[in-house]
Amino acid sequence: MLTYLLFLVGFVLLIKGADILVIGASAIARYYHISDIVIGLTIVSFGTSLPELIVSVVSAFKGSADLAIGNVLGSNVANILLILGVSALFYSLPIKENTMLIEIPFSLTAVLLLGFLANAALLADTPQLMLSRIDGLLLLFFFSLFMAYIYRLALQDSVPEEIDTSERPLTLRNAGLYVLGGVIGLFLGGQWVVNGAVKIATAFGVSQSLIGLTIVAVGTSLPELVTSAMAAYRKNTDIAVGNVIGSNIFNILWILGLSSLIRPLAFDVLNNTDILMVIFASTLLLLGLAVGKKYTINRWKGMGFILVYATYIGYLIQRG
Repeated sequence: MLTYLLFLVGFVLLIKGADILVIGASAIARYYHISDIVIGLTIVSFGTSLPELIVSVVSAFKGSADLAIGNVLGSNVANILLILGVSALFYSLPIKENTMLIEIPFSLTAVLLLGFLANAALLADTPQLMLSRIDGLLLLFFFSLFMAYIYRLALQDSVPEEIDTSERPLTLRNAGLYVLGGVIGLFLGGQWVVNGAVKIATAFGVSQSLIGLTIVAVGTSLPELVTSAMAAYRKNTDIAVGNVIGSNIFNILWILGLSSLIRPLAFDVLNNTDILMVIFASTLLLLGLAVGKKYTINRWKGMGFILVYATYIGYLIQRG
């Protein structure tokens, strides 16, 4: 009973930990006059991806590869179909040309790379599919290319002017405490969620992959959901969309790269269906942007995304 309670408390700690970590890190960034574009593309995307990072890394340490991989793939599908879908219900999401032509294709390339690396053993007639440490290094290399792109993008932004203290409600000391508290919350929450997920899977006779693709994936995607939905409600659509696309890139290249570097992750051939689903969701996003009003996700498209996601969850439950 205690494990199940800690499982629920762990989700709260993950979400709240990511939230206060982002607040603290953003306050520190503003204190040193770092521009909004750098904050959005780094701190917000990385901060909302921290629950996935903690869950996947802890799962890798404990040898729960299905949970680590399922968590990332499920989160990426939820990010595109559920989070962008829900966000579009609040306000139509116009997409910048840079995002359409560079960032979304980069995200699609990342999942194609993951699919190739996970199945590369088939070319060598090796029975065990896995993400090796070399694969992890390759994923991290592509992540460094993405960070270089962000750095170059940041350099193109004008140097921000002096920021008024009224825009910086947290003192530097308190911002540091927020960051520390966020890290502690994420660590404890990650431990409890993984332990609970494994126990639930065992008790109900379902796979860790199913738990990772559904309950854990949606739970760890809640920071992205809240951030993007509120950003759309406030008509700050750049944050709403950039948060999702950035998080998807972080999830595959940074989180699975680091997790497989810590410990090689055995890959279930069934997860190829989920990789195909991430590819399908990314392609659907690109097609949705190409149809109708230029580079816009409107409410009808958002409802379509949510319907596709509900169908996918139904398939997972039937499969599990």
